[in-house]
Amino acid sequence: MPDIANTPIKICSRASLLIGGDAIQSFEDGTAEATVSSAMYEDMARAALTNSRWRFATDQAILNRLAEAPTGRWEAAYQLPSEFIMLSAITVSEYPIKYDLYGSKVFCDATSTDTVIADYVFRANESGWPPYFVTAVEYMMAGVLAVSVARDSQLASLMEQKANFQMIQARRLHSQQQTTRKLNTSRFIAERRS
Repeated sequence: MPDIANTPIKICSRASLLIGGDAIQSFEDGTAEATVSSAMYEDMARAALTNSRWRFATDQAILNRLAEAPTGRWEAAYQLPSEFIMLSAITVSEYPIKYDLYGSKVFCDATSTDTVIADYVFRANESGWPPYFVTAVEYMMAGVLAVSVARDSQLASLMEQKANFQMIQARRLHSQQQTTRKLNTSRFIAERRS
């Protein structure tokens, strides 16, 4: 029975096999596949994680207000969690508020008594990635390896097409994993009756 536990090495090894390359035992095994994977994998993984609002890589956190206020335009500064890689929303009392992102800080006009919550994407561990997402990342890495190791632009183009298709499929499957939101039509009905 195959070992299906996902790690960066296993994902890169399967990507290498997709282009006819050799399996990778570690990022330091001295092969061209390992060298390229070591250099490119983390960037590709982070790009894939920020490609959509994946629920398996999304979290919420109550932000800590910083003592030093922003220089201008905003009333307050808040520190984002250290593991964030992309910010999705800032809310107060469940309502989205306007904000600007400055490095790892959020500037907004929240008061000192407000509870400011961030929705953000974090670097999820490969062991928690669903199969449809793993497959998309494997094809993304196969495209990188096809260019730099196999030096085959046609193969690279094919792998990129497959990666794009798999990412579309992943978003479609992922969107089915939450409660369907009901459209609030009361405003439209009230407008039509007036």
